[in-house]
Amino acid sequence: MTIKFCNQCGHEVKYLIPQGDDKPRAVCQSCYTIQYENPKVVNACIIEHKGKILLGKRTIEPRSGFWNIPAGFMENGESTRTGAIREVKEEVLADLKNITLFGVYNIIQRNQVHVYFRAELAHENFGAGAETSDAKLFAPEDIPWDQIAFPVGITALKRYIREMPSGEFSIKEEDIIIDYELLKQYDLKS
Repeated sequence: MTIKFCNQCGHEVKYLIPQGDDKPRAVCQSCYTIQYENPKVVNACIIEHKGKILLGKRTIEPRSGFWNIPAGFMENGESTRTGAIREVKEEVLADLKNITLFGVYNIIQRNQVHVYFRAELAHENFGAGAETSDAKLFAPEDIPWDQIAFPVGITALKRYIREMPSGEFSIKEEDIIIDYELLKQYDLKS
């Protein structure tokens, strides 16, 4: 995404390397305010209930019609945990308990950081929210892997399922390298 106008005064910006910096930044040509571009944070939560995983079927693009771990962009004024809880409530109408950090996934080519939590359903009530057409519990062997919306979700889910039998869940930080051929298959813009 390229910034064209200053968010302080509305004048045009030029990309320059400010003194003391090492990266080109959008610098206002009127008030000289630097417009920083930073990664987006995505919050997600893998929800388990009686050995099954809760997924929601997306009704929004990208990847409408595909299953997904409840996830979405962090809002201003919230923590990663409250963002994940909010996304779960919006997408699969679920209440959670035992919420714990599970992993951080850096998608450098997309300027995104995905923060994954794991949790349990607080009770058996859940359903399709405003951005989903269905919410369903899947046994690990029944997860429709070819219908999971995003590669980062597949990576996180596979690790979660590997660690489920022991109940010993690690907390990992991992870089996800985008395979642009796979990206074309997913019909996502780079």
